[in-house]
Amino acid sequence: MAADRIVRFLCSLDSASTSRVLNLRHIARLNAADPEHGQRPLFLSPVINTSFIIKHRLRPDETYMFGHVRSAATKIIVPVDPSDLRAGGRSIFIDQRGFVESLRDAGHYSNENLERDIGVLRLLDAIPSLDPFLLREHLRANNIDVGACYFAISAADQERMHQFVTKEMSGLVKLASGDDDDGSTGRMVSAMLSGQADEKLEPLRMTLGLSAEDFREGAFGWRGLLYYKWAMQDFWPNVMGVLREIKEIIPHGAISDQQRAYLVNAKRQIIEMVRDNNQNISKVLDVYDDSFSELVASNSPTTFRAFLLSASPMFLDLGEKLGAISHIASFWRHRFPNGQPVLIDAEELSIIFLDFTSGFAERVRAQAAPVPQSKFVQV
Repeated sequence: MAADRIVRFLCSLDSASTSRVLNLRHIARLNAADPEHGQRPLFLSPVINTSFIIKHRLRPDETYMFGHVRSAATKIIVPVDPSDLRAGGRSIFIDQRGFVESLRDAGHYSNENLERDIGVLRLLDAIPSLDPFLLREHLRANNIDVGACYFAISAADQERMHQFVTKEMSGLVKLASGDDDDGSTGRMVSAMLSGQADEKLEPLRMTLGLSAEDFREGAFGWRGLLYYKWAMQDFWPNVMGVLREIKEIIPHGAISDQQRAYLVNAKRQIIEMVRDNNQNISKVLDVYDDSFSELVASNSPTTFRAFLLSASPMFLDLGEKLGAISHIASFWRHRFPNGQPVLIDAEELSIIFLDFTSGFAERVRAQAAPVPQSKFVQV
């Protein structure tokens, strides 16, 4: 049943946050004693500020909810009782038909708070994944001041990301400014990662021959590509281990013939789709590397300028693909920690696999295995 599906889905999330799931309930519980959580909230409505925000691949029977064509959306799930996920939750898509009134009702809003929170929700809807680094920088670039507790980015990860981008950009900084000083590179990298298209990046803009507006838009996509390139190198080894576990997992307890057939087919689909998306991601990053190398090695900005002007749509597509893969790796490890027994029944495993396949592109619809509808329904 749909209600049971939502309950089991929420319970499986519990304390999970991934590139496709922003678990504000868990953040609120972890930071209950942190004044910043209440003083600089992500959402002014306490109800929405303890909800789940989820990137969701729309099914054909959900597209009618929107006044325009789209294949993916951002969903808000508001738990009926934040202290007990077994009570279920209410789902709202950002910018679905009747969105404002549905949100007003669910979040118990005053008009002023409603307008502000709608703006933040639409910013979240505009980015392809909910990775904390991208989320933090996107909000900062749009002057949304939110407490650091909402972004689980460790100091070590921030430092490793900064080091990676510094190494990537050192040659370009020298080309743009004529200065190969580490301090100059560090300042430009910090400006790049924080979305500050100001005087620190002016030499770079001039080198590329872009207008201020084109550079600001291109830098957003470029920043995202740099993050994804770093993230891909960082988490891909874990993905391979997770895929092996998915292939080998056997649910406990009774299992129907329909469930068995679905699980076998879903395992194959997940492995194939991760492989295909990885290949597509690698092709995009190869194009980036080639155009960037030509810029630095030959002092020829033409190819890279063209690449940068198309970076934003590339970034959005890449973000969806990488977000789906990252979600599988991080959620699987959350549900099945290393070194602990793997205990799960066929129904819950089917729900997890359905969630995994829903994060991928349109080929899922053409190749999807029949889902045991009597047992669960897509949230």
